[in-house]
Amino acid sequence: MATRTTNLTVAPQGGAVQLRAKGPQSSGDRLSQSKSMVLQEADLPQKPMCRHRRNQSHHDVVRGGDGGAVLKAEPLTVTKISERGKKQKKNWTMVWSELTSDQLIFYKQQQPAATDQRCALDVLSLSGAAIEWTAEKSSRKNVFQITTNTGSEFLIQADSSSTAASWYDTIRRTIKAPMKDEWFPLQRSNSMETLSRHSSLPKHSTSPNIKHRNQVHRRSINVFSSSKLKHTTSDVADKNSVKNRLKKFISRRPSMRTLQDKGLIKDQVFGCHLQTLCQREGTTVPKFVQVCLDAVEKRGLEVDGIYRVSGNLATIQKLRFIVDHEEHLDLDHSQWEDIHVVTGALKMFFRELPEPLFPFRFFPLFVDAIKMKDSKCKLQRMKKLIQELPKPNQDTMKVLFSHLLSVLKFSRRNLMSTQGFGIVFGPTLMWPELDAGNMAVNMVFQNQVVEFILTESQHIFDLDRK
Repeated sequence: MATRTTNLTVAPQGGAVQLRAKGPQSSGDRLSQSKSMVLQEADLPQKPMCRHRRNQSHHDVVRGGDGGAVLKAEPLTVTKISERGKKQKKNWTMVWSELTSDQLIFYKQQQPAATDQRCALDVLSLSGAAIEWTAEKSSRKNVFQITTNTGSEFLIQADSSSTAASWYDTIRRTIKAPMKDEWFPLQRSNSMETLSRHSSLPKHSTSPNIKHRNQVHRRSINVFSSSKLKHTTSDVADKNSVKNRLKKFISRRPSMRTLQDKGLIKDQVFGCHLQTLCQREGTTVPKFVQVCLDAVEKRGLEVDGIYRVSGNLATIQKLRFIVDHEEHLDLDHSQWEDIHVVTGALKMFFRELPEPLFPFRFFPLFVDAIKMKDSKCKLQRMKKLIQELPKPNQDTMKVLFSHLLSVLKFSRRNLMSTQGFGIVFGPTLMWPELDAGNMAVNMVFQNQVVEFILTESQHIFDLDRK
């Protein structure tokens, strides 16, 4: 009997010849046959090379149209802003998007649905994903975000609001839809075997052991929540004990006077009330004021723009720090050779007085006096008001205006005038306690008061004429 070798198989022990008839068989039946009938790896058809190498390791093969129905397909603008929780730079790209029952697939361009193996730019698994509209993460309109269960985030945008809304609603329904018992021809590596979704999962996934573990997990959550409540109660007790300790510390802390007597805290010069400072120093004119005036008369009478030109603010602040924290001040040192730093520090001292050299309660009285038309009555009123000032204010004012008269004697060289000193020292020496009136009007009166007192200082302070 003539036979063809392609249809015969001889048993190893020389047994009977078995005839294998060709016919339609399932892939599972073919795999159960002898090894000689299984295609080897070299005999398998070669996969087409994917041109997009950056995603080749993740998405070499995407199933064709027979693996799942395409619910929606349309070009969209997409960018990935996060890859597994790691932020990425936005790079908006127009891609062809296809939505299936469990995936959102992005292609570089539209590809024929009949193609079994197509190369995708990205594949979003919608299992456990979240979708939401977002306006904070992009300036574009009609943008919504999809966050996968692995932590990757995608922004999707359409030019038309209706198109974006349609995609959003369809994806949202797909995410919320229950998983169906569908067969997807997922291909196992180095094999022609096709597996269903459930055949690839352990058969005991719904066993009572899982339920038992879930119950234990819930019990652990309950224990944690109860311990959290106990911890919160202990936190309240700790806070109360901290408050009690702070109260005891504050009640036992030494007074400011005690710290000053021990030398731990030194009274400052800048920002101190004039009477308090003079009382502490045992004088009626602050020592710092006198030192500055002496330095100007020694080397600044002929300096152009004296008191008008501002000094370096950083150096002035350094000088202020030394005055407040050190006992000795030497203005002849080279670091203070710029006389404008000295005059700037002197003006800062007067500006930072808690109450100006012209006390608040005297401000309206000096304004009323400067408004008087009669010169003699104005002079007498000004002199009387100054004599009513506290002794430190009166003596400091007398020393300061006497010094400014000395500066005016060199006006041709320093280019300063009575009106210039009024503009500089008007708002520095007097200001209202409450700026309820017109600030510009008050400034005019401040300048006029200082200018008038400087002009008539010899009569007001009974200065010796030279």
